[in-house]
Amino acid sequence: MSKFPLETIRHSTAHIMAAAVQQLFPGVKFDIGPSTDDGFYYDFDMEHRLTPEDLESIEDAMRKICNQKLAFEAVEMDRAEAQAILKAKDQTFKLERLADIPEGEKITFYRCGDFTDLCRGPHVEHSGQIAAFKLMSIAGSYFRGKETNPMLQRIYGTAFPSKQELHDYLQLIEEAKKRDHRKLGKELDLFSFSEMVGPGLVLWHPKGAFIRNVFENFWKQEHYKNGYDMINTPHIGRSDLWRTSGHLDFYKDSMYAPMKIDETDYYAKPMNCPFHIEIYKSKLRSYRELPLRWAELGTVYRYEKSGVLHGLLRVRGFTQDDAHIICTPEQIEDEIAEVLRFSLSIWDAFGFKEIKPYLATRPEKAVGEPERWEKAMVSLQKAVEKCGLKCEVDEGGGAFYGPKIDLKVKDAIGREWQTSTIQFDFNLPERFDMTYIGEDGQKHRPFMVHRALLGSIERFFGILVEHYAGAFPLWLTPEQARILPITERQHDYARNLLKELRGQGFRVELDVRSESVGSKIKDARNQRIPYMLIIGDREMENGNAAVRSRREGEMGELTIPAVIEKMRFEIEQKI
Repeated sequence: MSKFPLETIRHSTAHIMAAAVQQLFPGVKFDIGPSTDDGFYYDFDMEHRLTPEDLESIEDAMRKICNQKLAFEAVEMDRAEAQAILKAKDQTFKLERLADIPEGEKITFYRCGDFTDLCRGPHVEHSGQIAAFKLMSIAGSYFRGKETNPMLQRIYGTAFPSKQELHDYLQLIEEAKKRDHRKLGKELDLFSFSEMVGPGLVLWHPKGAFIRNVFENFWKQEHYKNGYDMINTPHIGRSDLWRTSGHLDFYKDSMYAPMKIDETDYYAKPMNCPFHIEIYKSKLRSYRELPLRWAELGTVYRYEKSGVLHGLLRVRGFTQDDAHIICTPEQIEDEIAEVLRFSLSIWDAFGFKEIKPYLATRPEKAVGEPERWEKAMVSLQKAVEKCGLKCEVDEGGGAFYGPKIDLKVKDAIGREWQTSTIQFDFNLPERFDMTYIGEDGQKHRPFMVHRALLGSIERFFGILVEHYAGAFPLWLTPEQARILPITERQHDYARNLLKELRGQGFRVELDVRSESVGSKIKDARNQRIPYMLIIGDREMENGNAAVRSRREGEMGELTIPAVIEKMRFEIEQKI
């Protein structure tokens, strides 16, 4: 166990990497080299175009630096001295970073051998304390992230306190590559993107659309069971709507350009909330009507820079599984507890068992009465306690318009994904003057809670593909079983079996190609088909099937009623 925090180890490794790059490529200019959640990176400007082969040479140079056990030394200096040193070395990017340091704030450099870097630290004591690292990839990066600035070369790496931890991480990365939803989406023919259509806009193929339809139907059924009503809203709205909601003041950069209709500007919606509020305001509301629980699978459009688009996980057009709870202050505690319970039950149905809530509290600048904030916070905390969960508290980390709970789920290989959000909103009810008539006959402001359960359908689908590595559970998969006759003699029996199983409601296909049964089995396995029903002469004579399960392997010869019972149980239990 290292005595240094992981962040310190990784930032120190970034310095060692920069020192190695300086040795190998004299004249290089440096920008920044921070630690990240997964490791570290450093940005460089140099004539040489880095290649994957260069990473091996840089790693070798880094190991030599580590073996020398060179001390990390902090050097404090005044601004004029720092400017002189950076100008002498022609480090133009570092000069700009120096200018970002406020007047009066301490200016420090850290020296490790021949490499000196403008840095606030901290670092390990010497380079020999860096035990395990790996350079991962090369990418382009604009200085300060602006496309008008010079393009730099970025090297990503990672570091850990021990070689075993690095080994485990690299194994996780390899497993993640196998599960990459973009790769599996193509292999399993689930979805695609088209430059002709536009980046970040998903084209759902029949199999992907089928899976989506199955879990959307489940989503709707569960919402109806739990007291929600479904609503639907338009894809565009007048500029006045977005001005009232505040989107045109605070969110315009993420909205698409307006379209002119009848001399009025209309915008593609980036969110569903204002439409739900307008439904609420379509008539005078009484406390007797509350709570209202309205849900919508509403497609929204947000402008994302092309550099951040990432398969289904970051897109420009996506469907939010939105819901809004509108209730009285007296109802809010029970409503929040129910929302959290419902969210956990849905994630459990999809096979996610490890779920952790994160609670974000009131920031320094916030709208809404302090009493409402306090009541909202108590409601969120009690809901977490009722569900028997432990949460991390992010003090002051809430949005200006209300506190929230974020749920993060762990997938099959231990990665954490931020998914559900339960978000109070004290801003929009004020902006839209939402009211209800209370028992006292007076107007009152309702509580409003935003709740995105899966987040977005597209992102959830990507997470689901990676969680199951494309091997969806039986209730979700588009093809639940495939019948594989060994020879043409069994074709008629196989067709009758196909008709019987489809008549029972199962999604079954028949492979009558002239390929060998081994080739058919391999193809079915590659397509992650849950059940293969292999039919030879014996199975045909007995009226049975030789069953191969994706989960359980060879199951031997089973009667058709036994196959039906087994599959039905697996579907009903969502195994």
